[in-house]
Amino acid sequence: MFNKILIANRGEIACRVIKTVQKMGIKTVAVYSEADRDARHVELADEAVLLGAAPSRESYLVADKIIAAAKSTGAQAIHPGYGFLSENEEFARRVEAEGLVFIGPKAHSIAAMGDKIASKKLASAAQVNTIPGHNEPILSPEEAVKIAQGIGYPVMIKASAGGGGKGLRVAFNDKECFEGFSSCRNEARNSFGDDRVFMEKFVEEPRHIEIQVLGDSQGNVLYLWERECSIQRRHQKVIEEAPSPFISEATRQAMGEQAVALAKAVKYQSAGTVEFVVGKDQSFYFLEMNTRLQVEHPVTECITGLDLVEQMIRVAAGEPLAFQQQDLRREGWAIECRINAEDPFRNFLPSTGRLVRYQPPAAVLEQGRETLQGEAYAHGQFGGVRVDTGVYEGGEIPMFYDSMIAKLIVHGRDRAEAIARMREALNGFVIRGISSNIPFQSALLAHADFVSGNFNTGFINQHYAEGFRAEDVPHEDPLFLVALSVFVRRKTRERAAGISGQMAGHEVQLDSDYVALVQQGKGQVLRHAVHVSEYAGQSGQATIRIGAREYRIECTSRLADIRLSGTVNGKPFFAQAERGTAKNPLAYRINHNGLGLEVTVLSPRAAELQALMPYKAPPDTSKFLLSPMPGLLVQIAAQPGQTVQAGERLAVIEAMKMENILLAERDVKIAEVLAKTGESLSVDQPILRFE
Repeated sequence: MFNKILIANRGEIACRVIKTVQKMGIKTVAVYSEADRDARHVELADEAVLLGAAPSRESYLVADKIIAAAKSTGAQAIHPGYGFLSENEEFARRVEAEGLVFIGPKAHSIAAMGDKIASKKLASAAQVNTIPGHNEPILSPEEAVKIAQGIGYPVMIKASAGGGGKGLRVAFNDKECFEGFSSCRNEARNSFGDDRVFMEKFVEEPRHIEIQVLGDSQGNVLYLWERECSIQRRHQKVIEEAPSPFISEATRQAMGEQAVALAKAVKYQSAGTVEFVVGKDQSFYFLEMNTRLQVEHPVTECITGLDLVEQMIRVAAGEPLAFQQQDLRREGWAIECRINAEDPFRNFLPSTGRLVRYQPPAAVLEQGRETLQGEAYAHGQFGGVRVDTGVYEGGEIPMFYDSMIAKLIVHGRDRAEAIARMREALNGFVIRGISSNIPFQSALLAHADFVSGNFNTGFINQHYAEGFRAEDVPHEDPLFLVALSVFVRRKTRERAAGISGQMAGHEVQLDSDYVALVQQGKGQVLRHAVHVSEYAGQSGQATIRIGAREYRIECTSRLADIRLSGTVNGKPFFAQAERGTAKNPLAYRINHNGLGLEVTVLSPRAAELQALMPYKAPPDTSKFLLSPMPGLLVQIAAQPGQTVQAGERLAVIEAMKMENILLAERDVKIAEVLAKTGESLSVDQPILRFE
């Protein structure tokens, strides 16, 4: 076994690998860039080596520097994590050539699966299902119908040079195929000057389901069940779960066996993932193989009890797998939510800056519940929460890397319990200083189609085609948030009333009646008359009545805490409450199940007076181009005096590997440039002023 391992990565995955390596009694070496000097993975490791400047091309992607760091520190092996150099065959080859061990598959396996065309040919040779199709140009509608009959309807007819939806038709029968071929070819000729047309099987209501495999150097390969990864936005996974709520046991076994066959065909060693597209009829076809650890590997660890990083290390050290396929057991249900630094209400634009508050829910799960010892499987306990993260309160989310803050993983006895536990964990996840996608995750988990398992890869596009808005967050009882704000206000008044030395005749009085004002935007409010009943001698309890609804709330959290825990009408809850907003220092901001309400709690008389106050409209910013996100201003495409037409480029901002091009919404004339190229911008910072 190794004495020291270098982790060639950063952030969450570097911290996760370090934990397992240290658990095995092995020393760890971290590498870092200038931007990551104070990063959590640097603190966790036994020693750390500076690679270079913040951009990854000058640090985490420089193979020579990483190999030199391993040699200088005496590390015997390198774990690449995921991303960066993890699937770089040349890096894997270089590591081995330098006398070090690459903790991952051999270079030949990475190369074989890295080429899309070659990998599909290998898959076909290994008798793995690939999407049926005809990859030679089709010459006539009669030939198209004959080919479609051989493939099986529905089929997708598509132009070789197609794009933007042009030159593409889906046919469900001979008539549609005959007519669709002619239309597709004509459209392709007119749009692209190329009338070549191909055909492949159309997978209806496709789902993205992947199989985790594990192989050793002795030729043993196992599959560790599947992960459902169909909830995606712009081809990026948002929620993953294991097992899949869709496939049958027969399909599960068939997919697993084909994944093993492919892994054996390329002599695969280490952990890897074979990805499939699965149709509504449970037909499945090979997409690609990821020759590395996956972001979503924790859900597999939860249901199997295995630590996949530990298995990768043992395989790399030459050890055979200590168990066989029949030894594996699948326990319970696991779900993972990716918590990203992005603003879902601003079209998911990146959000960088300091984590003023970072309080994840209490974690009670580790990388593996139990271990497999020989051929005996030790069953672990159900349930729990796990947080894989690379950040800490007070730390920075830099603009140079991806947007992941943490991975939140839960495990339950079944899917319903796992969903409930995830919603509770999200309610207790406190992030301040930057925006996060927690409200979006909460909305997804509450969506009826997600809860029923009725979804595919088009789920987010289908239900959030116009983006994500506050009104898209469902809540079974919004009045609970109002009741909670009144409860917190009442307890604050109770504490103030108990302060000694108050001036006689001016003591803080405790009232039973209040008016809660819920902000609706643009000066509009909803008014709720509220009555509070206290229970003598029972601290931290009160009954809040709003109309015909009553909420008996018990909560002993400190008033200064953002995260509140307690019960409402006997049911446990987690929620978040804090006083003061940017526009109203008297309001409470309450968050629960993704819904955020701004509530001002006043006495009835104060509410009467407040109703007389005029609404102050926000300043008119229509004559300014404002930065929609924090980031680096890399280009200003307009100058003072220039007239720009609608749709033309004005500026480009870059953050977290994402380039955001700002376009003119209407014809404008530039009056003034207010920011400089290379400047770090904050949200809503003016860039240009229009005449």
